[in-house]
Amino acid sequence: MHRRTLVTLAALAVSAAASPLALAQAGKDIKIAHVYSRTGPLEAYGKQTQTGLMMGLDYATGGTMTVGGRKIVIIEKDDQGKPDLGKSLLAAAYADDKVDLAVGPSSSGVALAMLPVAEEYKKILLVEPAVADSITGDKWNKYIFRTGRNSTQDALANVFAVDQDNVSIATIAQDYAFGRDGIKAFRDNLKKSKIVHEEYLPQNTTDFTAGIQRMVNALRDKPGRKFIAVVWAGGVPPFNALADLDLKTRYGIEVASGGNILPALVAYKRFPGLEGATYYYFGLPKNAANDAMVSMHYRQFKSPPDFFTAGGFSAAMALVTALKKTNGDTNTNKLISTMEGMSFDTPKGKMTFRKEDHQALQNMYHFKIKNDPAFAWGVPELVREITPADMPLPIRNKR
Repeated sequence: MHRRTLVTLAALAVSAAASPLALAQAGKDIKIAHVYSRTGPLEAYGKQTQTGLMMGLDYATGGTMTVGGRKIVIIEKDDQGKPDLGKSLLAAAYADDKVDLAVGPSSSGVALAMLPVAEEYKKILLVEPAVADSITGDKWNKYIFRTGRNSTQDALANVFAVDQDNVSIATIAQDYAFGRDGIKAFRDNLKKSKIVHEEYLPQNTTDFTAGIQRMVNALRDKPGRKFIAVVWAGGVPPFNALADLDLKTRYGIEVASGGNILPALVAYKRFPGLEGATYYYFGLPKNAANDAMVSMHYRQFKSPPDFFTAGGFSAAMALVTALKKTNGDTNTNKLISTMEGMSFDTPKGKMTFRKEDHQALQNMYHFKIKNDPAFAWGVPELVREITPADMPLPIRNKR
């Protein structure tokens, strides 16, 4: 048999084995909507996520921005931190832009509004970085995956820092899904410490005087160690207001908190020794993906990557890993079956999508703040890496 005939038969065999959908998709762009807060209260978070997403796609595809012969195209949409707008933008992305899947948003409130849209259009929404437990909990549906950590992962990690005998805690958080889910998860996982007061304030609060006074009144006469635990995202955080009152000297009240973006860590400089647990700080993880992201970010911006840059990069790594496994096939059911239980590299090390709720299991970092004059911010120094095995994460969805 002639060589040309053999080649022709081989090509026919490949064509016969490929699904009609895969053949129809061949060569077409893979369109991904990124719905995030390009403006609004969480603008800094959104822009970092977008930067990380694009860097991660470049890294994961070896600079080609293609998988399985299909070019990846990102369509950006600004939800401005508004739930109704985010919901309508996602619907338009699925219906009008004909995107294959979507990533985002920055806000938990926006994410909760978007979840039913993914289910209606039967398209994947990869949530990054919205944190509220309910996203992969009681509001979850099978089209939702999340590379971002959830409130319980935050809480379980931070419990390592403050859950000790004879400790009283007052909490301060924003009065919306992120803040309330975060405090609930923290409270539910404390075994030794006791929460004596919960303070919830509007997201746009700038005057913390009354709220801090209520927390001080609840803590000042308690025996043992006393903490104010802060759960805050965007806007004006309460750290400077707390530092100005010198609560440790006056009342023996310390401050505890999770990690944050670099501009927010500037205020941490006023709390040397502050302990907590963080999702990410560029100097903590030691792996190839983090080294690459840090190097890419320094080359492009002359500065280190931040908290949510790592999240966007991780989302990109998850997407490209899945698309490589399907050879560029964006069929939703195929992607779901591929991504369930899938492990993938990220700047935080290996993540794995849990099959039951599609939450990414991941490392967190117990830190202590050091006041290093070489940095404008308080530097989180590693106390210990907290692995998924250290954080038994409950399953709370309706599956």
